[in-house]
Amino acid sequence: MNERLTVTLHHLVSELDAYADDYLQRHHGVSFNTFQVLAVVADVEPVDITHLARCLGVTKAAVSKRVPALVEGGWLTTSADPTHKRRVMVSLTPRAADLVQVAGGELEAEFTALFTDSRLSATGIEATALNTHLHLLTTILLEKGSSS
Repeated sequence: MNERLTVTLHHLVSELDAYADDYLQRHHGVSFNTFQVLAVVADVEPVDITHLARCLGVTKAAVSKRVPALVEGGWLTTSADPTHKRRVMVSLTPRAADLVQVAGGELEAEFTALFTDSRLSATGIEATALNTHLHLLTTILLEKGSSS
């Protein structure tokens, strides 16, 4: 076990992503990367390419390259923004909205079940409290801003 919190957190997130990818591939035939894009769109739709890229933590070019395949795959639709003709808006298809709801619920249940493992403690970790603390830590980091 590494004693550095940053390394432990990074390793945990990496393993959660790998677990989610395997689960989604086996049960829904999609990658975690695809699911993540769809889940973010679900949270902020309709969303333009620039804002979607910001939410995903990637470049606008990366999103612009990815969206056409997701449209072709029947996951997303695109349209022009009526107030800004050059802006491309992205929305979920009904199929994608269903996937986000169903698979998202399943992943939530899978991850929440981890907190009941007896090795964590006699009572486990209370998932809602952990989520609240992690969300607050994210907010604090965002408020502090980038150091670069």
